[in-house]
Amino acid sequence: KSDLETNLAAIAKAVAALEKGAAGGFLQTSSAAKLRQLTIDMDLSAADRDMLSAFLASGSSQGYVPQSGQITGILKQMKDTMEKDLAEMTGVEAGAIKDYEALSA
Repeated sequence: KSDLETNLAAIAKAVAALEKGAAGGFLQTSSAAKLRQLTIDMDLSAADRDMLSAFLASGSSQGYVPQSGQITGILKQMKDTMEKDLAEMTGVEAGAIKDYEALSA
């Protein structure tokens, strides 16, 4: 659960930076490093993975990213998927706790 929350925070920071046009500064942060790892770990299409990897590898030399709208869209989709996964995990955990408490009573 903690990992998902950390990943969600990294994605939120990336989206905010892209929307502000501050992608170069973001790429130097620990959140960008976390996002690099997510591009490896998450189930993404090859095209999305390649686009994100290229963006994350560009460094701060590119102030303007022509595909920033596409990158933002991919990141928002990743965030939606992760939020859904977190909600499901939290629900399952809450159900397990409730079941345990019912057995203990």
